[in-house]
Amino acid sequence: MANMDLTDRKLLNIVQSRFPLAPEPYREIGETLDISEAAVLGHLEELRRQNVVRQISAIFDTRRLGYKTSLVAMAYDPESLHQGALAINEHPGVSHNYAREGSFYNLWFTVAVPPGDSIEETVETMRDRTGSLSCRIMPTIRFFKIGVNFDMVKGVSAAYQYSPDGYDGAARREDWNTPVALSESDIRAIRELQEDLPMVSRPFDDMAARLAVSLPGLFEIAQEFQERRIMRRYSAVLHHRRAGFAHNGMGVWRVPSEHSEEVGMKMAAHPAVTHCYERPTFPDWPYTHFTMIHATSRDGCEEVAREISDSTAVTDYLMLYSTREYKKTRVRYFV
Repeated sequence: MANMDLTDRKLLNIVQSRFPLAPEPYREIGETLDISEAAVLGHLEELRRQNVVRQISAIFDTRRLGYKTSLVAMAYDPESLHQGALAINEHPGVSHNYAREGSFYNLWFTVAVPPGDSIEETVETMRDRTGSLSCRIMPTIRFFKIGVNFDMVKGVSAAYQYSPDGYDGAARREDWNTPVALSESDIRAIRELQEDLPMVSRPFDDMAARLAVSLPGLFEIAQEFQERRIMRRYSAVLHHRRAGFAHNGMGVWRVPSEHSEEVGMKMAAHPAVTHCYERPTFPDWPYTHFTMIHATSRDGCEEVAREISDSTAVTDYLMLYSTREYKKTRVRYFV
């Protein structure tokens, strides 16, 4: 865990929620915290050095950009797991890759492929190449929530945001999985906005110059992307272990189909749940709902799972804990 003072924690609360899209964003953050721009940059540089802050950039919706994406579960003999995971990491569309204990499937990763490519063929190649004993492709059937947020001052997960693409309150958007038409200028802007923001006083100037737009024009593009639900937000992504949330449990729940939506919304309402999805089942995998739970201890994850079980009356579930993080990054689009 990194060494952080109260200013660091307050700063992290700001940059991971909504980073200012402004000509001098670090100065604006400093005004909020009553410290100088130089102090903000100094704190952020140290947090980056300690790998608490991974990146500051736009977070895009993979599906809305036309990419296909899925969670994949693979099973390996214990002696083959490490080499298999490293080989999986080589695919540029793999953004998250974890060894997890608690089930037959001991490697879990997400993979995205560009328009025209096949998830199934990609995963089949990975399976054959790495000697996986079994694999399951588990695409999202329904989004209930995606809103990673940690209250660094209170030391608790505080993910209240419901899915910006799957649900709006309790009403489901039917086009959450539908790609949008993108112009060449859209793609150029996506390429710029997805890159890590420089640690300089006016970090957006060069970006706007490369796109041949004014700074207000750049911020208007970002706002339009959010309105079109291409871009979820512009913010920092934290390394949750380095930030103090050393434990994450993936809860998998067997939910009766007639209660799928009702239970999914209850699960999503818990602030310790950062992601909540419904996924397909298989003969050897009856679990329909997936919840990501982050806490400062395994006991904390277990307590959240018990709370969810009590509130939903779902008692058939497993908690799969990560034992090693092999990869966590953002997919880079149109590169």
